[in-house]
Amino acid sequence: MTDHLWTAYEAAAATGGALCARGGDPTRWVAEEWAARGVSIDTRTLQPGEIFVALQDARDGHEFLKSAFDRGAAAALVARAPENAPEGAPLLVVGDTLAGLSDLARAARQRNFGKRIAVTGSVGKTSVKEMLRTALSACGSVHAAEKSFNNHWGVPLTLASLPMRSAYGVFEVGMNHAGEITPLTKLVAPHAAIITTVAPAHLEFFDSVADIAEAKAEIFAGVLPGGAGILPFDNEHYPLLRQRAQEAGIENLVTFGEKAGADYRLLDATPIAGGLAVRAEIEGKPFDFTLGAPGRHQALNALAVLAAVDAIGANRATAASALAGFAAGAGRGARRSLKIGERFLTLIDESYNANPASMAASIALLGETPLDGAGQGARRIAVLGEMLELGGDSATFHAGLAAPLQAAGVDKVYAAGALMEHLWTALPAAMQGGHSAAVDDITVNLLNDICDGDVILVKGSNASKVSRVISLLENAAEQGEP
Repeated sequence: MTDHLWTAYEAAAATGGALCARGGDPTRWVAEEWAARGVSIDTRTLQPGEIFVALQDARDGHEFLKSAFDRGAAAALVARAPENAPEGAPLLVVGDTLAGLSDLARAARQRNFGKRIAVTGSVGKTSVKEMLRTALSACGSVHAAEKSFNNHWGVPLTLASLPMRSAYGVFEVGMNHAGEITPLTKLVAPHAAIITTVAPAHLEFFDSVADIAEAKAEIFAGVLPGGAGILPFDNEHYPLLRQRAQEAGIENLVTFGEKAGADYRLLDATPIAGGLAVRAEIEGKPFDFTLGAPGRHQALNALAVLAAVDAIGANRATAASALAGFAAGAGRGARRSLKIGERFLTLIDESYNANPASMAASIALLGETPLDGAGQGARRIAVLGEMLELGGDSATFHAGLAAPLQAAGVDKVYAAGALMEHLWTALPAAMQGGHSAAVDDITVNLLNDICDGDVILVKGSNASKVSRVISLLENAAEQGEP
């Protein structure tokens, strides 16, 4: 295999594990002859030639060894050799599989001479990660997770899959509790770290938003000497973030935002077909570019991206030109046109997750979306699911969505979930489209209410299951329902 990521001996040296196989041909050391082209923790998505890591998390990965090898795993990283391991299947035995995965990640980092960027924040982590992938791909080879792998196993999994010759690595780092980011950023050891913003999210596990800022600032603990910290200048917690970055020894601190004084300052973001014409000022000099996704919040994300591009020494002009090809992902602003019966509509899919800050940004995006050329009587409709993990102020945060909805000129609101009752009662009667505890129940009324040319935003926390509205609308369009 010429395109391998790990050989058996490299993986064993990285983890200190033992190469073995249960049974097998005694005349051939099959367990020591494998090479792998990737790393996986999930047999459902495992590709032939990958190492299967049997994590012991919600389920014990050792239960799925047979399935892993049936799908073509090159080897399995295990903490024991259970009886269900196929005879002769190559195993790499370590004391703890999560620790072994982290050991692989550390070795992958040490043998790679590219530049690494870590991204955290209450909103926009995945969008910034994907923008960095798009921008840096024009400058060299980029490695980043295909999904939002940002937790205690996702970060080491992404790093363990880092090819030796990748010019750039981009790593999303998330948290629900204090102390979770520190070990992950130290593992990645980034050359630049971005905090997109600090906002109410996971407040159920924190006493205040200031405590969330402290937790986000942990990302600076891993930044390499001479590396950069990229900070949201407009955020009320910017002084705290800056102080924590300086205490971590980071001298190169760069800011982005809209306020005067930001190093990468957004001056204007004008909607154009398929995206934005962005007018900015970078360190006092004008810099204009096109972004292939709508939304002022995405323009700010792009400035954080360009700050990171500069910080690691990539070509800013080349990276900025590539951003014209960036498209928002599923659940994060992806747009599609649907026809249901004789009615055409534009669907904005922001259903991946939600907190007050991301809700406000998505609602503003809906307000910025033109109805030009739409059918007579076309409207802006928001379909909103609950925001979870907001603690004791949850009711206030839900009711508080009424103001941005009105400011954005939203015509109708459909709300799902018990917590959305607080928004429902705060809305003017003319804006009330429908409310129910169950997502499917509001969809029935929504389907009957749609007018030709409507623009519909769908947004909510994952657990609210508001993403079902996306599926139900798409199914209605495919079936041609009136």
